Amino acid sequence: MRSFNTAGMIAVVAALILVYGSVSDAGAATGPIPLDCDRACLEDVVDQYLSALVARDPGRLPLSRDVMYTENNQLLEVGDGFWKTAEGRGNYTHIFADPESGQVAYMGTMREAGAPLLMSLRLRIELGRITEIESIFFRPGGGGPNNIADMDKPYVLEDFWFKTIPPEKQMTRQELIAVADGYFTGLQKNDGRGINGTGTYPFTPDCHRIENGSPTTNAPRPPNQPADAFNLFSMDCMSQFKLGIYFVVQNIHERRYPVVDRERGIVWAHAIFDQGTVNKGVLSDGSTFEFPGFNRPSSILVTEAFLIEDQKIRRVEMIGPGVNYHMNSPWPGGLSGD
Repeated sequence: MRSFNTAGMIAVVAALILVYGSVSDAGAATGPIPLDCDRACLEDVVDQYLSALVARDPGRLPLSRDVMYTENNQLLEVGDGFWKTAEGRGNYTHIFADPESGQVAYMGTMREAGAPLLMSLRLRIELGRITEIESIFFRPGGGGPNNIADMDKPYVLEDFWFKTIPPEKQMTRQELIAVADGYFTGLQKNDGRGINGTGTYPFTPDCHRIENGSPTTNAPRPPNQPADAFNLFSMDCMSQFKLGIYFVVQNIHERRYPVVDRERGIVWAHAIFDQGTVNKGVLSDGSTFEFPGFNRPSSILVTEAFLIEDQKIRRVEMIGPGVNYHMNSPWPGGLSGD
């Protein structure tokens, strides 16, 4: 039987500590961003990133050696792409912080080629360094409803985006995600019958949506338009969905919900809308409707911020450029809509 050599065991443990560090240091930060990066800290990381972007100098950032960077779902090296053409920050900034997951998202205007564009950005921080950078750009001439100039005035956000919900009234992470996912489920092959045939959708009566800077709900009618004329964007969120008019969106895949701000009831979501293969259908009121121009396969690379109150969506802010049909995401974890 072997004898227990105490001195030898101590020597082995000492050697392991020298190589791997002490147990208490195992989760220590390896970069300048603190491990307990709170809301203010995450917002500061966004400011640091945007400043480095405008300076075209990624060396200013505490990047992980294996940082993953994408522009409109294309994998690039940090310093390439928009890093070479960014001219400055715009006048609009909206930040969504998720201290629980160490992630933060931004929607705002930037400047390129002498004009503003819309950018949606997500950063992930691990052990004190930025490990993921996901950026999506909607540029002038991008098509669909849009008004970049209005967002760059800047657009004034309503106060309730910034409310603090008491801990005892906060929804759980999964509850918030379920509401956001219900929006995509109700929109995919929209038939007006509600989510999974329930007859309803998760909207407050005053729900409102902004897409690429343009209101696509509750928009005023043109002065010369008759009150009984069909105007999709003058309708509210619930009326649009109950009409079943978004049947053109045949699939919503790569659904991800990486940033969940429980304190403010916000979910920053990512998805890809496939459309253009069906452009004619029967609405819930029995009438037939045909979308002009939706006769070619195409997709929209979507990021949406959902403001959720009492299990219902009150506001939606979207940035989403057109992309190749059924584009896939390089980011893991996306869910199929089928």
